[in-house]
Amino acid sequence: MEESEAGAGAGAPVRTEGLTREFETSEGPFRALNGLDLAVAAGEFVVVMGPSGSGKTTLLNLLGALDTPTAGEAWIGGVALSGLTERERTSLRRTGVGFVFQQFNLVPHLSAMENVALPLVIDNRPRDERMDRARDLLGRVDLGARADALPATLSGGEQQRVAIARALVHEPAVVLADEPTGNLDSATGLDVVALMAELGRGDSDVERALVVVTHDEGVGALADRVVRLRDGRLDGAEG
Repeated sequence: MEESEAGAGAGAPVRTEGLTREFETSEGPFRALNGLDLAVAAGEFVVVMGPSGSGKTTLLNLLGALDTPTAGEAWIGGVALSGLTERERTSLRRTGVGFVFQQFNLVPHLSAMENVALPLVIDNRPRDERMDRARDLLGRVDLGARADALPATLSGGEQQRVAIARALVHEPAVVLADEPTGNLDSATGLDVVALMAELGRGDSDVERALVVVTHDEGVGALADRVVRLRDGRLDGAEG
């Protein structure tokens, strides 16, 4: 099936045109991404799949302003990433994009609530505001009763739900997830992804674009659209 119209348009929170990333290797230049055009609409859940080395993680790093392209452009929330200073890129990562990773990356000596609120601490938000926001999000991921729990006392699925709440605490327009089910059993992983998609579509007044990189076909079955990469190029879309 061709790329769906839902993901098209210049107003999409995630958009790339001709996105290319080339790396120098001992054997010469290697193109991890090769002229990729992609758009993800507000409220749309897109899964990116493909074999190892197809460019999935490179794409996520470019969309998250963690890396810069060799050619082409990426826009996040209508902002062209190539024109940003390093300080502006850092600000975008902190407030405009939420990240969820395979490793939960929770601070072990902080409670679940403190982990969720941490981005707001870094942003110097008032204590009452950040605690209220963290408490609300923990309730929305069904962990209100575990707000004071340390990560080591939480199951893998609970830790990932804390990580999702943390990714949403700034109400970002875009959420990027890299193998979010990789450390979870199949049933728990699918529950976590379904929750992430639900919150992305209807949290507050924000409809988020959700992009998930995964090898898990079960996650793909939950998506609005599946984009497959091969050798840094689109290999078709489903959905």
